[in-house]
Amino acid sequence: MKLSLAGGKSDIDVSELFTLDYNESLIHQVVVAYQAGARQGTKAQKNRARVKATNAKPWKQKGTGRARAGDSKSPIWKGGGVTFAQTEVRDYKQKVNKKMFRKAMVSIVSELIRQDRLVVVEDLSLSAPKTKELVVKLKELDLNKTLLVTEYPDLDLYLAARNLPNVYVCEQAAVDPYSLVGVDKVCVTVSALRKLEERLS
Repeated sequence: MKLSLAGGKSDIDVSELFTLDYNESLIHQVVVAYQAGARQGTKAQKNRARVKATNAKPWKQKGTGRARAGDSKSPIWKGGGVTFAQTEVRDYKQKVNKKMFRKAMVSIVSELIRQDRLVVVEDLSLSAPKTKELVVKLKELDLNKTLLVTEYPDLDLYLAARNLPNVYVCEQAAVDPYSLVGVDKVCVTVSALRKLEERLS
């Protein structure tokens, strides 16, 4: 399979791996797993054991005419503990095995190619970490909400892109399904695409 480089100057050969059908249910499952894994799970409430208050009875057991009460930490009292309190450690992780991950990634990249949302360029390097220089390059490539994928970490590119909304920079080894589906277009260098092919094959 052949892919045109940005500008239409030449074509590159791409593995037949990226002709896979779009598997919506698998991609949904993997993306939800990534979102779940990003949750902190630190929200908590206090049960009656954790509320700080005196253990003394608010009034004597008998003779007052009021309902008996043990302490002010009771869940039915204002300021008391929560009956079924949520604990502070919750694990939202969902298992995604290697085969599922690879197939989801290949399916997403295949769909990006079919929809002309994968832009392949020779190089994304900048002469200096200047946002203005990157803006010019993005305009030439007609990219707005985009993910820029390089073979290795590029500090200049990262520093230039961090002031731009909806422009993200990532090395190919860290690309995941969630980052690919969250943008309008994905711009990848030839070397990064080769490494991605090797990683997913």
